[in-house]
Amino acid sequence: MSRLVRLRRASRLPLFSPRQWKRRLVFWCGAILVALVALGFAQAADAAQDLFARIVDKRAWLVVLMAPAGLTASVWLTRNVFPGAQGSGIPQTIAALHLVDRTAIATILSLRVACGKIVLTLLGLICGASIGREGPTVQIGAAIMHALGRSLRLPRLELERALVLAGGAAGVAAAFNTPLAGVVFAIEELSHSFEARASGTVLTAVIMAGITTLALAGNYTYFGVSSVELGMGAGWAAVLLCALVGGLAGGAFSETLIRASRGLPGLSGRLVQGHPVMFAAVCGLLLAGIGLASGGSSYGTGYDQARGLVEGSAHLPAAFALYKLAATTVSYLSGIPGGIFAPSLSVGAGLGQWLSHLVPSAPSGAVVLLGMVAYFSGVVQAPITATLIVMEMTDNQRMTIPLLATAMLAFGVSRLICRRPLYGALARRFMIAMERKNQS
Repeated sequence: MSRLVRLRRASRLPLFSPRQWKRRLVFWCGAILVALVALGFAQAADAAQDLFARIVDKRAWLVVLMAPAGLTASVWLTRNVFPGAQGSGIPQTIAALHLVDRTAIATILSLRVACGKIVLTLLGLICGASIGREGPTVQIGAAIMHALGRSLRLPRLELERALVLAGGAAGVAAAFNTPLAGVVFAIEELSHSFEARASGTVLTAVIMAGITTLALAGNYTYFGVSSVELGMGAGWAAVLLCALVGGLAGGAFSETLIRASRGLPGLSGRLVQGHPVMFAAVCGLLLAGIGLASGGSSYGTGYDQARGLVEGSAHLPAAFALYKLAATTVSYLSGIPGGIFAPSLSVGAGLGQWLSHLVPSAPSGAVVLLGMVAYFSGVVQAPITATLIVMEMTDNQRMTIPLLATAMLAFGVSRLICRRPLYGALARRFMIAMERKNQS
């Protein structure tokens, strides 16, 4: 066998193939880019919240003007400049993973939509909306990886899907600095499976995103460090109580959003259909009213409030969880882009604070964590992801078993009210809407 033939054969091996190495390099750069965009988005979101806080610090009444104007502008821009940017971004990513029409996938995961997601989420935070950036970061990460996949002209659709899945997982990992949760979220929520072809891609993307986040932002924990424990005994009553209340509340919230995706009843439904921008203005007024009644605690992502509750330094109204839940519901129904991850964790923390008074035998800090995981698991119906997110975001492995038990019980309770996972149901509605639009 000649030397030339041996070289040609060697070049076809994955280790030596120039084409394979080109794909690897582009993919690694894409994962790093997702992390950089996620970190920049996080800093911009914090700046947007700080700007809003400074504006309303001494003139709280200004929110009555800012919230309606901001939500109105956001909905108008969403419908006319950035169509497809509405909602959290996770249902859209799930839809893209199940579609076979590459044109439709490219529409959902276009870089234009990704840019709109960033701009309009920041606009929502500047006007006081109760939204998060994690859901949008998932769609943004998926869009970046999809764009790189298209530049490589991948021959098979499953390879593009693997990149989309990896981009979404890297987005979660970088947004929360929770690499384990990023991997599990890809399995449990985005794909509901972990094929061999996608597994290495997702793991590599999360590792690259995690290294980038660690290098630039350090090994931080989003909600601080919690060292509380829940020993065996009477304190475990908090597990049952938080799972029951959090599962019911989270399931009711999810069922509300799913039903609303089919159309609101009565006057509100007609207003949304005929005058969506006007409906957003009404939602802005409601958001301002909730914010004023809560003393300003219901605005924004809820990071500061949740961190304060975890660390035991927050001074919030007793009804904080109800205020935050109402503000999050109104913000989502208005039609503006924005996620529900962070607000849901904040609602859960407030719920845990309230329930801690009913279980004096359990440390209040532990009940706050149980409330977070119970409500979040009830909303997204992804108990393992919920457990890992709360555990990683508070750097508390001592609570792993109580958190997992609470998440699994809350998941079961939530299913009694909401039979379908929120993001999966919204993804189906999104695909149906796309089909109707294409047919018309």
